[in-house]
Amino acid sequence: MVSTSVRTRSRPRRLYLRIFLTGLLLWLIAVAVTLLTSNANLVPTVVLLGSFLIPVSFVAWAFERWRDEDVTTELVVTAFVLGGLLGVFGASLLESYVLHPSPLLFLGVGLIEEGAKLAALVFVTRHMARRHTRDGVVLGAAVGFGFAAFESAGYAFNAMITEQGLSLPALVQTELLRGVLAPVGHGLWTAILGGVLFHAARTGRVRYLRGALPVTYIWVAILHALWDSMHSIALALTLILTGFSASSYMQTGYLPKPTADQIRLFTILSIGGLALVSVLGLATLVATWLSGRGERTQPSPARSRT
Repeated sequence: MVSTSVRTRSRPRRLYLRIFLTGLLLWLIAVAVTLLTSNANLVPTVVLLGSFLIPVSFVAWAFERWRDEDVTTELVVTAFVLGGLLGVFGASLLESYVLHPSPLLFLGVGLIEEGAKLAALVFVTRHMARRHTRDGVVLGAAVGFGFAAFESAGYAFNAMITEQGLSLPALVQTELLRGVLAPVGHGLWTAILGGVLFHAARTGRVRYLRGALPVTYIWVAILHALWDSMHSIALALTLILTGFSASSYMQTGYLPKPTADQIRLFTILSIGGLALVSVLGLATLVATWLSGRGERTQPSPARSRT
């Protein structure tokens, strides 16, 4: 088995960087040609390139930096494609039949989507003979990025369809925003769960309802819910801080849009809230990563099962 020290000494080829830069250039060309020609046949190319650019770049990094006899190329690809698709399918079905409009809607989304991705990760890694915490982080991130890629393609397609017809600027804006935020979204949250899952599986059967795994699952679902609801949270805080009267809300049942005077505070609170959720998630990931220090130098236990 390739040790951590060997991985560290190996000179990186930076294939992932070349893939990212080449893919970004091709996406920009696709957008420009589509704008110039108004050729709707190029829209799927724009959607797929933009949605998969950063996720595929991560997969290339995993090939280059983390591949060994346990974390094989086939396993990373399976986690990305099959794991991502299973997560999307499972989450879509559960959200359609379980969720209804309520104050806890976003928490329900977080619980369902993180649970679906965790189940997909368990399925695609069920035959692994050895499990290490940091392998779980990498494979969990692969599932999360796969989920994000397929989900972003759907969001981009929906953003493009407007009352005035097809809107390429709306599609581009959606893909840019989701692409930039992808590393601190689904990829990050499932990486945390993957690391904790594999840490628990090192010495025997995982107890899904006991120990650190259920606590981490709830924590990640909360981070997910806060991320999704940050627009509403920031709006509510903006209205409270600017002396908003609750009477209009009681009459309509909806929070009003921020006025021109409120938009600056609303923007600060929105971006600041997302940044705080990202920092909390990254801190959790770092703690999970550090918990796996030295595992590869320890004797491997008998095959673990999840």
